[in-house]
Amino acid sequence: MSGRKETVLDLAKFVDRGVSVKLSGGRQVTGTLKGYDQLLNLVLDEATENLRDSDDPLKTTDQMRQLGLIVCRGTAVMLVAPTDGTEEIQNPFLAADAPAAA
Repeated sequence: MSGRKETVLDLAKFVDRGVSVKLSGGRQVTGTLKGYDQLLNLVLDEATENLRDSDDPLKTTDQMRQLGLIVCRGTAVMLVAPTDGTEEIQNPFLAADAPAAA
């Protein structure tokens, strides 16, 4: 067994591609992954942040803020997802006026 730490994620396939990153505290940023390390510190270029709703800080809005080149500290990273090949769908659990099963 080697003494080298390995991360669970293989982010090499996402370098120079678009990723969406959710951070602890509710912030969400999107940008081009330029680099990373074993502690999951991420370098994103052309990053934009989805601004949060002033009434509910856990919800994001469609408003964006340009950040440019940023470093996301690995301890704050909760989720990394590619932006290519993903799309937002309606929540199937919020069926309107669905009858309750008896």
